[in-house]
Amino acid sequence: MTRQVHEVMTERPVAVEKLTSLAEAARLMRDAGIGDVLVVDEGRLRGILTDRDLVIRGVAENRDPGETTVHSVCSTELVTVRPGDDVDHAVDLMRRHALRRLPVATEDGELVGVVTLGDLAVEQDPGSALAAISAAEPDS
Repeated sequence: MTRQVHEVMTERPVAVEKLTSLAEAARLMRDAGIGDVLVVDEGRLRGILTDRDLVIRGVAENRDPGETTVHSVCSTELVTVRPGDDVDHAVDLMRRHALRRLPVATEDGELVGVVTLGDLAVEQDPGSALAAISAAEPDS
């Protein structure tokens, strides 16, 4: 029997309002030991900001991290899954769109989690190197 996304996702993902500065988002990512934050506007998902976005669209473009908002550099063309979707569907979406993270939202757009490549590695191949890396505590 195929498992559902809600069984493997990370609940309560770190989210920031769209006017949050890049500096604040970077501190949140550092403190939580994560590589992304979800960008919301009044509780609705509007984008995803990754550590790569910070570097490529922020630092490399000489943007002021204290003045630049997350919404101005985040990825806004999102692919999402629902909590009740099959894990195989999430894997297929990640493969087709070359994604490492998928926000999980309900039908009415409420953000409830994120499923990552690491979550799926632990679920589908717990003995793999990627699963071991994903399960390890972050290096500080």
